[in-house]
Amino acid sequence: MPRPVPLSEAIAAHVHDGDTVALEGFTHLIPFAAAHEIARQGRRHLTLVRMTPDLVYDQLIGLGVADELVFSYGGNPGVGSLHRLRDAVEKHWPHRLKVHEHSHAGLANAYVAGAARLPFAVLRGYRGTDLEEQRDIISRVTCPFTGEELAAVKAVNPDVAVIHAQLADRDGNVMLWGITGVQREAVLAAERAIVTVEEVVDEFPEHTGAVILPNWVLSAVSVVPGGAWPSYAAGYSVRDNDFYQQWDAVSRDRAAFLRWAQENGLPAARVEGVEAHV
Repeated sequence: MPRPVPLSEAIAAHVHDGDTVALEGFTHLIPFAAAHEIARQGRRHLTLVRMTPDLVYDQLIGLGVADELVFSYGGNPGVGSLHRLRDAVEKHWPHRLKVHEHSHAGLANAYVAGAARLPFAVLRGYRGTDLEEQRDIISRVTCPFTGEELAAVKAVNPDVAVIHAQLADRDGNVMLWGITGVQREAVLAAERAIVTVEEVVDEFPEHTGAVILPNWVLSAVSVVPGGAWPSYAAGYSVRDNDFYQQWDAVSRDRAAFLRWAQENGLPAARVEGVEAHV
C-alpha cells in the first residue's frame, strides 16, 4: 500500500457505481467522512452492507446513493427510526430500495465466511422468524456429524470495505481499539479496503484488545481527523449526542433533509413529481 492519500482520491480510485460497499464501525469509528465523500462524488446504484445502518446509511439512502441494503437492525440509537430508510422502503423515495435483513449474529457470521473465502456460514439462529423467507441469503443445512439442522447464511464479500480507525503507522499498517465490531472481518472479506485514520504515528502504542490491520490487506489510507463525527473515536473524540437527536427532525421531513444535504454540499438524487414532505 502506498503512502496516505487524500480521501477524495481514495474514493475515486476504489468506489465505483454499482459496487457492494460495507462502511463498518459499531457504535464508534463510523466512517461518516468517507460516506459523505462517496455521496459528493455522485456514486449511484450501490448495495450497502452494514450491521446497523445508523445515521450514516440513512443519509446515503436519502441522497439516492443506494439501490439495495443488507443490514441487521435499523434505527437511530436511543432516538427512534431512520426516516430516510423508512421512506425509501415504504414510499419508494427517492426511489425503491431493496432490503435484505439479517440478525446481528447472522450478518457477523456472513462477514466471517466472506473473510475466510467460504460460500456460507452456519449458526443456530433465525428459527421462528420470517427472515428465513429470504431464501437467497438464508437457508437450512443438516450437520453431517450430528444431524442437527442449522441456519446457513450466504457469505458477504463486498467490493470495497470502508472503516475509520485511530492510527496508521509509516508503513501503512492500521490500528484501532475500543468497540471493534466487524471492521476486521469486513476488510478481510472485501476485494478492496479504504481506511480513514485520526493520525499517522511512528510506532503503535500498546492497547489491550486492539486490532492491527497489515498494509497488505488495505488499498488506501487517508488521514481524516474527526472522520467518525458525529460518532466518535475512542481516545480522540466523544459522540455528538445532540446531532443524533436533531437528526430525527431533519430526517422526518423531505424538504428539511434536502436543505441539510445542500448545506453540506451533498448532491441528492432528482425525484420528479414527488411531494417535498412525507
